[in-house]
Amino acid sequence: MAEIKLDFSDVSEGNRKIEDGTYEAVISSVGEDATKSGAQFMNFNMVIRNDIEQKFQNFHVWQRVFKSKETDTYPMRWINQIAKASNMENGKKYQSFKELMDDFWKRPVKITVKNEKSEYQGKTYENLNVKAWMPTDFPNVQHKFKSENKDKDPFDKGNDTVDISNDDLPF
Repeated sequence: MAEIKLDFSDVSEGNRKIEDGTYEAVISSVGEDATKSGAQFMNFNMVIRNDIEQKFQNFHVWQRVFKSKETDTYPMRWINQIAKASNMENGKKYQSFKELMDDFWKRPVKITVKNEKSEYQGKTYENLNVKAWMPTDFPNVQHKFKSENKDKDPFDKGNDTVDISNDDLPF
């Protein structure tokens, strides 16, 4: 058996809650989803950056932007605020909603979050809510996503085909 050495400088944060405060983050993904009752929303998934010294590195923060029931459209006021904080180009036009969502990917932002309680149908919930979106103070992103840190498959050449010659076969 190989030697095992404990290192308490490398410990899991466990199920700690992100504290109220302002954090440098990077938008990990943006997609559309819906609640069980059918209310549609854009879901922004941010990761607290690990390339800047701050608490809660690699923790996720989600922000939902719901479609208006009256107009069946997303409130552009919210989307514009997030886009401005993400340093997107003012006046840029997109050919599709997916193209807009894709443009948010890996953009740095500074967010202020607050833990708040809400009540829905007699149940109390604790939520981490984004209270403010601001441009980052650190536009040069060096954040390493977990998927970038994992060992890569040595046979993965980044395409769907594998080149094998007869000399590679054992028969």
